[in-house]
Amino acid sequence: MTEQHMTERRNDLPVAVIGAGPVGLATAAHLIERGLTPLIFEKGDDVGAAIRQWGHIRLFSPWRHNIDPASRRLLEPTGWVEPRLTSLPYGHELVEQYLEPLAAITAIKTVLHTSSTVTAVSRMGMDKTHSIGRDERPFLVRVRTADGAATDHLVRAVIDTSGTWSQPNPLGQAGLPAPGEAEAAAAGFITGPLPDVTGADRARFAGRHVLVIGAGHSAANTLLALGQLAKNEPGTRVSWAVRGADTSRLYGGGDLDGLPARGQLGARLRQLVEDGHIELYTSFTTTAFTTGDSLLVTGDTPNGPVTLNVDLLIPATGFRPDLGILRELRLDLDPAVEAPRELGPMIDPEFHSCGTVPAHGAKVLAHPEKGFYLAGMKSYGRAPTFLLATGYEQVRSIAAALAGDEKAADAVHLELPETGVCTTDLGGSCDAPTATAVGSEDAADSCCAAPGPVLIGFPTGLAHGRSGTLTD
Repeated sequence: MTEQHMTERRNDLPVAVIGAGPVGLATAAHLIERGLTPLIFEKGDDVGAAIRQWGHIRLFSPWRHNIDPASRRLLEPTGWVEPRLTSLPYGHELVEQYLEPLAAITAIKTVLHTSSTVTAVSRMGMDKTHSIGRDERPFLVRVRTADGAATDHLVRAVIDTSGTWSQPNPLGQAGLPAPGEAEAAAAGFITGPLPDVTGADRARFAGRHVLVIGAGHSAANTLLALGQLAKNEPGTRVSWAVRGADTSRLYGGGDLDGLPARGQLGARLRQLVEDGHIELYTSFTTTAFTTGDSLLVTGDTPNGPVTLNVDLLIPATGFRPDLGILRELRLDLDPAVEAPRELGPMIDPEFHSCGTVPAHGAKVLAHPEKGFYLAGMKSYGRAPTFLLATGYEQVRSIAAALAGDEKAADAVHLELPETGVCTTDLGGSCDAPTATAVGSEDAADSCCAAPGPVLIGFPTGLAHGRSGTLTD
């Protein structure tokens, strides 16, 4: 086959989208608008599989930040009723009122494959070591279905929006599991992230000593729920261990936060700690787990080793990307956060919060593997502070680039609400859920009175705490 025929064949192929969460479906919507055909693979049984696992709690970003423009344009002709844009959706509402109607649109429904796990991405007939004619070869996407069968799909481009939910960070030091961590998880002492503490999982936590490890928005949400449970269920005890020593950084930007619910999250958590309802251990580095009738959690502190005897442990140490399926692709990743190299300095959590990340698109997200992109939460690698609106702008730009509209691809723009903090070690997505009490109608409407979103410019690496500069 000649190079010309190979190129023509590749351009007639669909574009693979890995993941059918909000950003994955937004990717499909933008591709459809551009006249391209998406092919969506979702390993869950339905769209929004990860969100369904924390559907019992609210986001602290209102609907207006969570609906993709191209997706809205697909939905409007169907008679879809847009939610009140100032209200804060529960996770299940995001799925039921937005993702499910979007997935039901014929243009998306016919190309959506659920219970389909992508196990590898490569180039047709080429492994990673081959270069000649590489860019003209279609991508090969290997997919395993629920019955265990494996099928290879040829596509012209691949956009991986599969997120990081399925790969939480370990609890031990140095990015490694602590000795005994696997055994503790197998014995049921370590739960999944964001359990439904006051709802479906209530009986599991009531009257128990529960330890939360992590300093993120997800930790804050879980701790607030546990605090509520402790007030209603005698014998419930709550402990919280964090690695950092600076407690002021644990509570976010407060009144300076552009998303009021996010600011309130930290303020209410601070009050629970100061009132003694939550026992806080700072400068705590987990070094060992010992299982028995209960779980012994040992950590190093400035005053020597401390061992906590707990019934359950809820991890909130963030997530990291699963890059294993991309082993045969030529990626260029930031060595610190495992995001695309150009993006890494902009999102490094040692220096940034959600509101300080500039708009970015195909050019920043590109890899040496032409036609492959990471987008959504997975594009942030190990960096935690991600907003859905950021992902929507990413995939708008990527779809434009794949359609050959470089001008539109380069014209990135985005308005993000400031966090009120210059840096943050809060783990989890910036769209992470907030406490139910914050999600009252009054709290939801208060978003209207929040400081206006700030248009963020494109900074240099120096401005973001790293040496060197970023180039276009």
